Amino acid sequence: MSWAVETLPDHYADSVRLMGVAAQLRRRDGVTACEIAMATPANLAALRELGVQVDAGPADVVMAVSGDEAAAALTEGRRLLTSAPAGEGEGERAAAPPRSQVAAARALDGRANVAVVSVPGEYAALEAHRAIGLGLHVFLFSDHVALEDEIALKRRAAQRGLLLMGPEAGTAMLGGVGLGFMNVVPRGGVGIVAAAGTGAQESACLVAAAGGGISQVIGVGGRDLSREVGGLMFRRAIELLAQDQATDTLLLVSKPADRAVVEGLAAVLPQDKRVVAAFVGLQDADLPFEAHATLDAAARAAAGSAPAPDTTALARRAEAAAPRGRVLGLYSGGTLAHEAQTILAPALGAIADEPDADGHAIVDLGAERYTRGRPHPMVDLDLRRALLEQAADDGRTGVVLLDVVLGHGAHPDPAAELAGAVERLTADALVIARVCGTADDPQDEHRQSGLLRDVGALVAPSNAAAVRLAARAVAAAEVAR
Repeated sequence: MSWAVETLPDHYADSVRLMGVAAQLRRRDGVTACEIAMATPANLAALRELGVQVDAGPADVVMAVSGDEAAAALTEGRRLLTSAPAGEGEGERAAAPPRSQVAAARALDGRANVAVVSVPGEYAALEAHRAIGLGLHVFLFSDHVALEDEIALKRRAAQRGLLLMGPEAGTAMLGGVGLGFMNVVPRGGVGIVAAAGTGAQESACLVAAAGGGISQVIGVGGRDLSREVGGLMFRRAIELLAQDQATDTLLLVSKPADRAVVEGLAAVLPQDKRVVAAFVGLQDADLPFEAHATLDAAARAAAGSAPAPDTTALARRAEAAAPRGRVLGLYSGGTLAHEAQTILAPALGAIADEPDADGHAIVDLGAERYTRGRPHPMVDLDLRRALLEQAADDGRTGVVLLDVVLGHGAHPDPAAELAGAVERLTADALVIARVCGTADDPQDEHRQSGLLRDVGALVAPSNAAAVRLAARAVAAAEVAR
């Protein structure tokens, strides 16, 4: 593949903006591939693996485009990245932006109490330390932050009574304001603490679907409940929600966690509030609160023990399909992928985590090996669409599981982007999707679900329900043999 490359020297842009511009350029006719990134050593190495050679430094933006219209796409990319911020009135001159956190804090004159850090991982810890030094809570969106840096940041934040959300903090909602990827959910009494980004989104949407509402969502990063980090921010978040008058129920959410760290949360649990948990994959632990193995069960409990949606008709359709072949899950959410593995493994046995495996596979496309040098799969659907097309061609796949995650920051129309590949697959395979979102999201959950149904997919009311339907379809196929 040949690339047209352009560098924007000394032009910082955060990863969210870079991902959005790259996704926009990929949708242009005549563009076969597009990569846009800050020229950090890690990103340059990833670009070299793709065949992109460029001489640039960490303060530069690199744009690489392949296709017949690469030159026009580069021109458009330059315009998008150098134009004034959206919302600035015509003819207005924007004030010079602050060049440091200190200057920004001074300009806001004490009105800010949260700093969002979204810079390349090798620089993120320093910026987070600066924010903590200014007395700010930190939403650390950056990935590739070293474990020892995370521990040091969280210890310092805890000593100052602050939150260090992250690294790889994908989701939060504080005082009704969403940070990162966040769905539009009703306000209510359930406060979520999550060491899982899409786990928090799925839980919030399921609480809303069960008739409840959300007070706060505090995402603490996927490693927080590990033995090394020791739940430093999980504990601090619980302490803050215990003091929050808008919160009457705590919903604790995590993918794999250290058992001793989870059991140690008992020391900070509020005595005057309900506590419900979904620790996906943690079995037989002696926990001091009501715990569930799936996100949907915990969310219904937190919302007031709402009944589970009736999936009888969906189950009949799944069983009638009796598809032969492997199960392939292509997920943008790591927690949802892990939940799928924990439900399917007892019935199917070994499950691989590579899409080209011979047997059953559940793949987290948000994992580091898929996102280094690429946008997150909730923003850029190119890789997942390509894998769906590949599955339609290879004839080995009987059931495909998908999560389609909506909300602010996510792809503006993901179902439409995937519909063609899904329709090809449904000619020979069963596609079961979970649309994680609400009707109030910018993408509209009802519209997204309708688009997938129109091309033959089953749409389940939760990720766990989708996976259970897949297990029933496989069982029916075994009986039919």
